[in-house]
Parts: sequence; structure tokens; C-alpha cells
Amino acid sequence: MVSRPTFEDVCAAHDRIEAVVHRTPVMTCATLDAMSGRQLFFKCEQFQRVGAFKFRGASNVVLGLSADEAAGGVCTHSSGNHAQALACAARERGIPAWIVMPTSAPSVKRAAVERYGAAIIDCEPTLEAREQTAASVIERTGAYFVHPYDDDRIIAGQGTAAKELIEQVCQLDALVSPIGGGGLMSGTCITTRAMCPQAMLVGAEPSGADDAAQSLAAGTLIPQTAPDTICDGLLTSLSERTFAILRDHLEAIVTVSDDEVRAARSLLLERAKLWVEPSSATVLAAMLNDQCPIPRDARVGLILSGGNTRPDV
Repeated sequence: MVSRPTFEDVCAAHDRIEAVVHRTPVMTCATLDAMSGRQLFFKCEQFQRVGAFKFRGASNVVLGLSADEAAGGVCTHSSGNHAQALACAARERGIPAWIVMPTSAPSVKRAAVERYGAAIIDCEPTLEAREQTAASVIERTGAYFVHPYDDDRIIAGQGTAAKELIEQVCQLDALVSPIGGGGLMSGTCITTRAMCPQAMLVGAEPSGADDAAQSLAAGTLIPQTAPDTICDGLLTSLSERTFAILRDHLEAIVTVSDDEVRAARSLLLERAKLWVEPSSATVLAAMLNDQCPIPRDARVGLILSGGNTRPDV
């Protein structure tokens, strides 16, 4: 049976990373409230360091490494925000970072990794290639591997976003988060159940990469195959660890089309003046979807996961 973090782990993570992460703002928009029929509170992780929530989990792992564990630096495989987050966290601690990135990774995210001083190792855009390349880097360098989401310390760090959101807004009737590998949603589940136990927990997922919705419906983990969506941050499969947490806590997953994501992203920019990447916009798209199970007039916290994208995308 795989382990899972506790709310105490989330609190410990918050204490560990508080000095290096931003306490991101919560924003509201009367127009989007009216359109959704609910009171929406947007936790703006696009204003986090590296432009995404991923810095929380990466910092929790890197700052928690012993001197021996950190001596060889850190390594991961990632197409985007986790790559940037680990590179930045490693720079903060003064240790090297090796980032295995598929050749299909967005150029804006690749450039950011380079700016943080990490070494980029290219690989083919498949999970097998990513894992094999990372393994070879670790064998050569002795670096400590930091998984993008299948790690209790990563999940605990990501859970600090929901912790702050609930502290900032107080009582919420529901929380909504995007689902890719499930690290952010898992941390959100653990935190919400401890701080706001009656709140609904709802995931937002693109219909072109809906392995989480399929897995929860089937009651067993169904791997992601051939994802097809503009939400490049949500292409990965759940792990056994994140699947187990979501299975035990989520009330629903709302799947949304790429067209719905585009519309939601435009609304966030035009109406709320919030610039986000497509993956972030899934949460608003879910609120505007007819299948959303959250009652009207509910107070809903939504985590905007990041804003790393080019203006022309």
C-alpha cells in the first residue's frame, strides 16, 4: 500500500517554505460570479515564484534534503512548470539541477529553466524516454530524483496553496483544482478535509486527457494514453498514490473541452485581468459547464495553477 501525506505534513511544509514562497493573492470578479451563479475566489498561483504552484512542492523537497542527499544535486523529468520550480529551488539552496525535458516542451518554459541555471537534457516526448534519460543522468551524477507529483513531500508542499486559500477566504462550500498528475489536487484534498471538512472537492480536467475521470469512474487506475489537449500542464497520468487520494476524497471531476478552456481563459483575461495558461483556465471552464455539481450561490475556491505561456498561444 502506497503512503500518503497528512495535514500535519502540509503544515510542516508550509513552515519550511514560508520564507521562500509568495503568499499569493485571492482575487474575485463580479462578472464571473454572475456568469457562474456562484461566488468565486481565485487563488492566483500564476503570481507564485516561477509562475506556478509547483515551486511550493519543489521547495519543500529541496529544503528538506539532508546534506548528503543534496550533495549530488537534484534531477527530474518534466515538460514545464515542475522543471522550472526544481531549477529555481536548487539555485536557492546552491546545488546543481539536471532537468530532463522532452523536445516538445513549450519554449517559454524551457527558456525559464535555462535562466535558473539548470542543465537541460533533451529526450523524446514519451514517458519511457523521460524515465530512461533521467535514470542515466542520476547514475552519472549521483543526483537526487524529485518526481513531479508522485512524492508525499511534493503533495504536502502543493497542499499549502489550499491552506493559504482557506485562511484568506475562511469558509468555503467547495474547492476546485486542475488535475494532471494529481499532486495539486491531492494536496488540496488533504488540506480541505482537515480545514473545511464539509466543502465539496471537485477536479477540472480536459476531455482530451481525462484519465483521472476515467479512473475514478472505473474504480481503478487507467493510464493516460495519447492525450490531445492545449492544456500542456495536464498531460501526465495519475500515480497509484495520487489516484488513491483522489478516489477517497473527490466528489466529482468535470471534464471540459479545449474550446471551453479557450473561452474561460479569455474571460479571465478580459473580465478579471488575470493572465493564466490553459491548464489554469480549466477551473473556470468547469464552473461554466452545465455538468458542474456545485450548487448555485456556493462560495467556491478555485486554484489558478500557473501563468507560463506566450501571448500568442
